[in-house]
Amino acid sequence: MKWREVTAVLCDKRMPIRLKSLIYKTVVRPVALYGAECWQTTKTTDEKLHVMEMRMLRCALGFTRLDRIRNTSIRQQLGITAITEKMQEHRLRWYGHVLRANLSTVASLAYNMHVDGRRPRGRPKQRWQDKTFNDLRKTGLQPTDASNRQLWRSHSNRDKSQDEDVFIHAKNVVP
Repeated sequence: MKWREVTAVLCDKRMPIRLKSLIYKTVVRPVALYGAECWQTTKTTDEKLHVMEMRMLRCALGFTRLDRIRNTSIRQQLGITAITEKMQEHRLRWYGHVLRANLSTVASLAYNMHVDGRRPRGRPKQRWQDKTFNDLRKTGLQPTDASNRQLWRSHSNRDKSQDEDVFIHAKNVVP
């Protein structure tokens, strides 16, 4: 619904690209990722979010898939990181909060809870914790690093200045 509310601004060809990028980052993406730190995502969920994001970004720039412009160049023009990377950032930020929290908090109790019984036969379903451990492996963090907030933040966050650098260098990119 937020996308439909701001479509008039984002899909207007007279609006500057920088304004479109800022509106997308501050209005649309936070709504799309609300609560993403607790989602147990699968490949299909990631793909659906990716498709949704790219449709919106293509519309904002006035391109269609028939124009055969790569997703990376569209993201560079707007200076926007992939939505899956932002989801990873949200998960790691929440995981750091849970690890640093007092053991009596609800989040810590739920995280440390042990469920009796066995998992069903076959390949186990991907859990939130499995996805978070994959994110940790990608960023090179360990759960013990959570106590050092500065280290945790520097490794887990997609730096906003990095987005800005991509945008500044992409001004001269021709699709």
